[in-house]
Amino acid sequence: MEPLNGSGRRRGAARLLARCALLLLVASVLVVLLVVGTAGPLVLVSGIGGIVVSAVGLWWLVARRGLLRVAGVLLAVGAPVGVLLHFTSEGVWGNALLAIGLYGVALLCARAAVRATGKAYVMRGRTRPVPRRPVLIMNPESGGGKVGRFGLVERAEQLGAEVHLLDTKAGTDVEALAREAVAAGADLLGVAGGDGTQALVARVAADNDLPFLVISAGTRNHFAMDLGLDRTDPARCLDALTDGEEVRVDLGSVSGRPFVNTVSFGVYADIVQRPEYRDAKAGTALDLMPDLLGDSSRRLDATAGDKRLLDQQAILVSNNPYAAPDPMASGLRARLDRGKLGVIGLRVETAGQAADLAVRGTRSSGLSVLTARGVEVTADADTIPVAVDGEALTLPTPVVCTLRPRALRVLVPRNRPGTAAPSSPLNWRWITALAVGRAR
Repeated sequence: MEPLNGSGRRRGAARLLARCALLLLVASVLVVLLVVGTAGPLVLVSGIGGIVVSAVGLWWLVARRGLLRVAGVLLAVGAPVGVLLHFTSEGVWGNALLAIGLYGVALLCARAAVRATGKAYVMRGRTRPVPRRPVLIMNPESGGGKVGRFGLVERAEQLGAEVHLLDTKAGTDVEALAREAVAAGADLLGVAGGDGTQALVARVAADNDLPFLVISAGTRNHFAMDLGLDRTDPARCLDALTDGEEVRVDLGSVSGRPFVNTVSFGVYADIVQRPEYRDAKAGTALDLMPDLLGDSSRRLDATAGDKRLLDQQAILVSNNPYAAPDPMASGLRARLDRGKLGVIGLRVETAGQAADLAVRGTRSSGLSVLTARGVEVTADADTIPVAVDGEALTLPTPVVCTLRPRALRVLVPRNRPGTAAPSSPLNWRWITALAVGRAR
């Protein structure tokens, strides 16, 4: 790893942000004490009660049907309105809004401090000879047409690459196309498309010990983000063909199928199986969630190393663990070469547990976060829905996830943005230590 420049300046900025966060936090507490002193403790009790009641309403909205769902909507909306009316009648609503605003800005400053102290770096690799016969597979529809919008075909051909455009309507076998390219003498394989397509071609590259080029032409480009590539201009990824370096990363496998990012089991995997999900994501999820959360027969068990996760509603397995468990940075993996899978299990059955998860995050009893070299997922069914890098599949149980450590040779541009991982989960004790210069 090579740190990016400006780490000293970032540290100073982080300390300043931490101090601002603490001052704003203290100010919000003082405003709350002023409100309590003016209108009595009942105002504070009603505010906390409103939060709890609203959380119960949101849970009923998501996990129940019929009258309970209607009641959930009424509680979720009515509780905050009732609290506001109470504050207005007591003449303290302005102070209450001020306290909430101060606390909100304090949280923003604290999260910015956490991010600023994170390790900003690029994965440095080894210089390799320029590929003589690179073959790139491009999906013209991926990312809303990024291949055409950024002129990727023309740019790649100018650099000497052979380009194959996928015919998405005909259902081209991407893996077979990649193997044909290898048989014809390709000395590099690359993909401009989504992460699912990336993974299929990446396996062919790994099986044949060839370098692999990632072009960030997908919709989300999680793999490209963790490699530190430019996601705003996928054409910059092609610079690796003339001025690149090779880094070794892990490649995931789920029951023999490759993945570069994640494998999802349970609620999310069930939802993405539905054909209507693509056109109406929120409506489909809201319609299915009560059945999926309440059906104990759909629960999953997982064995991750020597740990057991029982009766889980959802399980996420990632190619290397995610960064520090900060909800604002949950999509980032700090490294891709540790040889370990990240495992997150979710089990929430009551409104109280849902509120606990929302408030305490990874410290909640409903959430399990761990790492393992292998994961086995089982269920009371012969097959289960699985989402592999966002693509809906059905696999026979037990489903086994493993890693091929450093199996994939990824060619990346020498000059690229890099990435940054947060240094710590957000907690006020750590923010205080940072503000006074004692945080590690």
